[in-house]
Amino acid sequence: MRILVTGRTGQLAASLAEVAAERPDVELIFLGRPEFDMENTASIGEQIDARRPDLVINAAAYTAVDKAETEPERAFAINRDGAAAAARAADRLGALFIHISTDYVFDGQKAEPYVEMDETGPLNVYGRSKLEGERAVLDEHPQALILRTSWVFSPFGSNFLKTMLKVGAERPLLRVVSDQVGNPTSALDLAVAILEISPALRSGPGGLYHLTGEGSTSWHGFADFIFQESAGRGGPSPTLEAICSFDYKTAAARPANSRLDCTAFASRFGVKLRPWTESAKETVARCLDQ
Repeated sequence: MRILVTGRTGQLAASLAEVAAERPDVELIFLGRPEFDMENTASIGEQIDARRPDLVINAAAYTAVDKAETEPERAFAINRDGAAAAARAADRLGALFIHISTDYVFDGQKAEPYVEMDETGPLNVYGRSKLEGERAVLDEHPQALILRTSWVFSPFGSNFLKTMLKVGAERPLLRVVSDQVGNPTSALDLAVAILEISPALRSGPGGLYHLTGEGSTSWHGFADFIFQESAGRGGPSPTLEAICSFDYKTAAARPANSRLDCTAFASRFGVKLRPWTESAKETVARCLDQ
């Protein structure tokens, strides 16, 4: 299968490259700046047409949640308009399309994990741009598969796990929010699942699904696990202080509960991701060994 991946410098793209190295049946093509710019919708179709992929995975996104509050035009240009242009090009070619979305499409007021058909209500510009991106993708490519995921970490790029290890080595005390809960998700596990289920998309429409690591925690709980693993390997182990969101002001509001129920995905595809703790343990080890 010839797969084109947008956003070549991101966590998922790097993870797909690593996982696909063990898959001789998969040919990956990565597109990114400067030749492929999600803000230049006129060129997106040309770039995709030239590669003739069987599948397009749209992993490119504007993900600077706080910065999006002052750059809404860029967030919507990439997360909605660019995604729509990529989906339109894939549909024209008869190619499959997978679009990566986010837990931040919800307002966090639900007590239980969110299912796919729950009412959305993003609290910030980033979440709104991703929600409109979902709708735009399905308008352009009705057979597309949209995967909402959350709290992505990996040995690559920038993410919470790597940031904790970095600042934990610099400061003796860290204050981490404890009243926001979600599902930490390994980008490597996500990549494995995507490649595993991609051939099945030929037999029917994609749809909208949730796909995250198994289990949930708070940001404080995530940090505590990271540093427990780090300490056991001689890495950073600062003191952690649990604080409320009110005490950690950010430009963009975050949902208190962004846990996602992945039952529907497992039921359709027979695939679910590992417990996040297993993946985080491996990732901490890799990061400390680098």
